Amino acid sequence: MRTIKRYLGIFWLLLGLGVGYFNVIEFGLPKLQSGKQEDLVFGIINLFILTPIIVGGLVTFGYYVLSGEYDEKTK
Repeated sequence: MRTIKRYLGIFWLLLGLGVGYFNVIEFGLPKLQSGKQEDLVFGIINLFILTPIIVGGLVTFGYYVLSGEYDEKTK
């Protein structure tokens, strides 16, 4: 079970990096460069609010899984 958790920790880290890349390259920057006001607001919200929250959560969770925070403690 411990090895499965380690692999899933790596998965969460990679997922966080992938989501960050996708949010910045596919959603954020093209919306900022479109010139429309509604796209500009969506791009700013996506880049500066949603992306750090989502990526930070996924990467933190993956780090804690890899560091053994979720392992069962035996007495």
